[in-house]
Amino acid sequence: MSKEPSIDLIFTFLEEAKTAFVALDASLNLIYANPASEQLLSQSKQRLYGQNLHALAEQFHFSPESIKNLLLEESSFTENEVTLFIDGHPLLIDLSASYIDTKSAKYIIIEMRCIEQQKRISQVHYQEHQQKAAQELVRGLAHEIKNPLGGLRGAAQLLEAELPDPELKEFTQIIIEQADRLSALVNRLLGPQKLGEKRIHNIHSVLESVRKLVNLDLPDNVKIHIDYDPSIPDFEMESDQLQQAFLNIVQNAVQALQSQPEQHSITLRTRTANQITINGLPQRLATEIKIIDTGPGIPMHIRNTLFYPMVTGRKDGTGLGLSIAQELIKQHHGRIEFNSCKGHTEFSVYLPI
Repeated sequence: MSKEPSIDLIFTFLEEAKTAFVALDASLNLIYANPASEQLLSQSKQRLYGQNLHALAEQFHFSPESIKNLLLEESSFTENEVTLFIDGHPLLIDLSASYIDTKSAKYIIIEMRCIEQQKRISQVHYQEHQQKAAQELVRGLAHEIKNPLGGLRGAAQLLEAELPDPELKEFTQIIIEQADRLSALVNRLLGPQKLGEKRIHNIHSVLESVRKLVNLDLPDNVKIHIDYDPSIPDFEMESDQLQQAFLNIVQNAVQALQSQPEQHSITLRTRTANQITINGLPQRLATEIKIIDTGPGIPMHIRNTLFYPMVTGRKDGTGLGLSIAQELIKQHHGRIEFNSCKGHTEFSVYLPI
């Protein structure tokens, strides 16, 4: 009969693993963490050792009961796309937990594989394809609407010139005003057609302009915080259009928070990002702008179509703000990503420097 390997031998094998592994004893206290788990959890072994499952589970977006039951059932389980919070930031992982009985003691081994990067790349490609198709459809419809609108407005002006009674001109004015209103909506649907002249500018000046504009009408239950990296160099941009893009994102956050009874915050954070890929192109250096709010999160049913025209989670929303923001950032060869769950919604804007 073969001798069962000791737990120390198992830990020795896990030391070299590139995947994160932690082990819990029968009292559900953490007794082992390999180097990969230290890196994933952003904590040293000294800080991790001795922590109870319930303390660890506060970082996870799932109930610890499924792991506790493993000791009773002597089984294993796997859960995909679990949200793990590291320093307040959500991270997507696949989690597997297994029961191990070494005869001398019982243990639970938990494996955590980070899938954030793969999920993000897959999501970006899918959303870009779908968004492009949706935009082409909307723009085609907008052009079809705009042409007869121009004829309608012109006919109303000609009719107005021929009317003998000045009081009747009130009705032609209504036609002209409503045609102009619809024309303005169509122009918004068409979105920004071309980028203005780029000049060397400071990204923090743009964000401060956005902050000042939003502060003019900020609800009492919302505060805006800044966390800027002053080392970010100035770079070429069309500052007005970037301001519009950031303003659209921040205003969406404000509107999501103003109806909440609790106090909430929006954080504007900037950092540099090295050696990243933006829209399929490698970039040596980029600026990363994060707009983070503590609100209820983006509704699940609109997450895959969030940047499409006319998609909104609000009853009074037009669904154009994020679509326009995405287009303006793309014209700067950048991209917008988002991550959202209850209490933490994060929009990340990447712009090559």
